[in-house]
Amino acid sequence: MTSSGTTSFNPSYGELIMYAYGLCGIRRPAITQEHLKDAYMAMNLMLAAWNNDTPNLWKVDLVETTLIQGQAQYTVDPATIMVLDAYWRMDDGNGNPIDTIIWPLSRTEYASLPNKSMQGRVTSFWFDRLLQPSITLWQVPDGNGPYTLRYYRVTQIFDANLQGGETSDLPNRWYDAFAWGLAARLAHSYAPAQVGRLEAKAQMSLENAHEQDVENVPLFISPATGGYYVR
Repeated sequence: MTSSGTTSFNPSYGELIMYAYGLCGIRRPAITQEHLKDAYMAMNLMLAAWNNDTPNLWKVDLVETTLIQGQAQYTVDPATIMVLDAYWRMDDGNGNPIDTIIWPLSRTEYASLPNKSMQGRVTSFWFDRLLQPSITLWQVPDGNGPYTLRYYRVTQIFDANLQGGETSDLPNRWYDAFAWGLAARLAHSYAPAQVGRLEAKAQMSLENAHEQDVENVPLFISPATGGYYVR
C-alpha cells in the first residue's frame, strides 16, 4: 500500500457536528433541527472561549498604518483581540527601512503622562480594548517622517455556520480538540451521563493543541506585557 500523499483533510462544520453527536451516543438518524440549532450555538460559544485563550498563532497577522504628524490615536479593526509586537518604521534616506520597537502602556500609565501631545520619536502605545478599539501613541509622531506603524495582532476565529458545507477557521492540529470540545458541550444537554468522560477527553485534546501552537525557537523573548494583559 502507498500513502495518500495529500494533506487536504478539512471536514465541514456539518460533518464535525455529526461526529460530535456520535461521541455523545446520538446517531445521525436521530438528529433533529433542534440538535443543529444547539450545535450552532455551542460551536460559536466554544470558539469565543478559545478567543480568550490567546495567542492562537494561526490568527496572527501584520498590520501597517501610515502615521500622521500630530495624530496620536489610530483606529484598530474590531476583530483584533490582542496586539503583540509593535514597531514604527522610517526611511534612512536611502530607501532602506529602519524599524524601532515600541512598548505597551496600560491605561493608568498613559493617563499618568504629563504631556500627551508631545511630538517626537514614538516609544510607547496604549491599546484601548473597546468595542471599537484604538491604539494611542506616545510620543506623538513628529514631522520628520514619513513613518508607519506596524504591529502583529491576534484576531478572532471566524464564526461557524452550517450552511454551504462551510469548513472551520482552524488548522488541522486543532480538529480533534474541536470535535471533543463540541461533544462535551452538547453532552450537557443531550447526554448528561457522558459529560465527565467527554470533558476529560476534550481537556486532554485541547492541551495537546495548545502545546503545538507555539513558535519552536530555542529562546523565547516577549515584550514586557505581563502586567498589561492580566486583569
